[in-house]
Amino acid sequence: MASQGNAAVEEEVEMTSTGSNEENVKRRNGGNDEAEEVVSVERTFDGVRVPSWTEQLTVRALVVSFFLSVMFCVIVMKLNLTTGVIPSLNVAASLLGFVFVKLLTEALEHTGLLRTPFTRQENTVIRTCVVAAYGLAFSGGFGTYLFGMSSSVSSQTTELNDADNIKDPKLGWMIGFMFIVSFLGLFSLVPLRKKMIIDYKLMYLSGTATAYMINWFHTAQGEKLAKKQVWLSGKCFIGSFLWGFFQWFYTGGDGCGFATFPILGLEAYEHNFFFDFSPTFVGVGMICPHLVNISALLGGIISWGIMWPLIENQKGNWFPADISADSLHGLRGYKLFIAIAIVLGDGVYNFIKVISRASVSFIAAYGKHPTSTIPISDDGQPDIDPCVKLYDDDNEKRTEIFLKDQIPQWVAYAGYVVVAIISIITLPHIFPPLKWYYVLVTSIFAPVLAFCNAYDCGLTGLSLASNYGKLAIFVIGAWAGSSDGGVLAALAACGVIISIVSTASDLMQDFKTGYLTLASPRSMFVSRVFGTSIGCVIGPCLFWLFFNAFEDVGVYGSKYSAPYSMIYRNMAVLGVQGFGSLPKHCLTLSCIFFALAIVVNLIRDMVGKKVARFIPIPMAMVIPFYIGPHFAMDTVLGSLIVFVWEKVNKREADSFGPAVASGMICGDGMWMLPQAFLALARVKPPICMKFLSRQMNEKVDAYMADL
Repeated sequence: MASQGNAAVEEEVEMTSTGSNEENVKRRNGGNDEAEEVVSVERTFDGVRVPSWTEQLTVRALVVSFFLSVMFCVIVMKLNLTTGVIPSLNVAASLLGFVFVKLLTEALEHTGLLRTPFTRQENTVIRTCVVAAYGLAFSGGFGTYLFGMSSSVSSQTTELNDADNIKDPKLGWMIGFMFIVSFLGLFSLVPLRKKMIIDYKLMYLSGTATAYMINWFHTAQGEKLAKKQVWLSGKCFIGSFLWGFFQWFYTGGDGCGFATFPILGLEAYEHNFFFDFSPTFVGVGMICPHLVNISALLGGIISWGIMWPLIENQKGNWFPADISADSLHGLRGYKLFIAIAIVLGDGVYNFIKVISRASVSFIAAYGKHPTSTIPISDDGQPDIDPCVKLYDDDNEKRTEIFLKDQIPQWVAYAGYVVVAIISIITLPHIFPPLKWYYVLVTSIFAPVLAFCNAYDCGLTGLSLASNYGKLAIFVIGAWAGSSDGGVLAALAACGVIISIVSTASDLMQDFKTGYLTLASPRSMFVSRVFGTSIGCVIGPCLFWLFFNAFEDVGVYGSKYSAPYSMIYRNMAVLGVQGFGSLPKHCLTLSCIFFALAIVVNLIRDMVGKKVARFIPIPMAMVIPFYIGPHFAMDTVLGSLIVFVWEKVNKREADSFGPAVASGMICGDGMWMLPQAFLALARVKPPICMKFLSRQMNEKVDAYMADL
């Protein structure tokens, strides 16, 4: 399993969701023999000049990057505020970047205005910019820690929702906060790029898979298929966009439209089992592995089908019968804190497992002396296997390019110190409870955590940035205490750690992609800076647009409920206050599910991959515990489509499945922009489509007849 390092609901789910895409990419790039593609890739580009790092940073690449960044940020923001499930969009970013620039180049060439060929290095620059931008739409905390500070979320709790623990979203401070913490992450690990990529030879699976794909796109066969993929993706984009526009006409009231279609009956609808006709989540289901989607649906059945009805029957015993449905001291409290327990259990297990594995590997790698790049046989003669020789030639050329354009060490050190000083001075003004010494401590330890996460990600494909953020919540929360804004301090510290750790890991992924495509480290760093700058502005602006266009953003049970914002806020409450605020038996149930998450993960690791693929994933199961299983029905439909497609024509499904899914996700996501502007202009849909039981319909007919 691999991760792009950003991710979504929680990075662990996103990490799982990228695995199938990378396998498909490798199959497309390497045919049936992956090793053959690996060892012969640079021979394919013999005679092609490698452009200088300044030539890789073209105006057309940066312009295309900007527009693609806007599109992908919209998609990620919508997913952030609905379910938090964010699939890997690396493939779509690289694919669309390739075709858009290719079409633009051909158009300009016909006019005689441009004759510069489009290179794979330029393609890598586009991918790096776009991933940097939309990655901040996730790690910026708009659906987690940052929005958890708001009065919209805190008003739904009864614990520590005073003014000292609230920070409502404002465009100015959000943009400033994003710039400070994101650039800290950029400078934190730059000095270690050679150690991670060349000396330790870490894989960085997502970056490697994307590099294979980009290399393949720039061959004759790859270019032909890429155009077919984008043509199909474009048709799905248009269809998905028009479907969103069509659905809008029927949403003229609460609970109206196709999104509330009770396909399994009204009683099932009352328990959140319904199909909402969302192309976004069907597309997500096509990208995510089958096990992730099945796990989510299973989690919905266990929670909303079994557990919550049983706990609700204890009303008047475990919690007051007359308590509000929105109170955390009632049923909603069980939903929230059991979900938190599973998240923490899964996180603790994976944290310990990955850190232990990485520590052993790091110690072993550190003790080894560099070896010759030419393998030597037992008799002391060079190994003349042509495949091995080609592989070594490739690595020799890649290493030469990678070491050619060095980023001066003093730039990284000075950059980190300067930005850290700025953060120590400015962050306490943005978040008064976040004292300067809290920021100083996090700035000192953040590079260590960033290295751990980047090494883990390179070794195993797992990014644990969210777990480091949770660690910061409990450490800083306990340090700050429940008085003087401890919740706000804990959430702000979480944001600092997540942004630094996630950005640093992503940058190493970029360096790995650049290493395999012969893109200069300087162009990678500059393009990451450009993409980060775009994301620091676009992310807050889009969130501000959603926040003002839709009145129910962050409200429990609404379309844009941002479920993880409530989870993160209550983790901070637990960190500063303890467990005394939980309803009766909630702590016992939470401990049980915390242990179950660890046990299930342990079993998955012990039984082997063949059996583990039939055991549900705890982090995927927890998604519907709080928001309901309705989206899981969409994702399972996406899985079913891919499953049938693979049975009919597996090669076609591997080649075009991600393109279809990306088109559906992008089209439905882009519809959110005009929908938001219509909402801001107070333009309401003309029709309300609702579903009534036969008995209720007879009463309505009788009432209307009496008028």
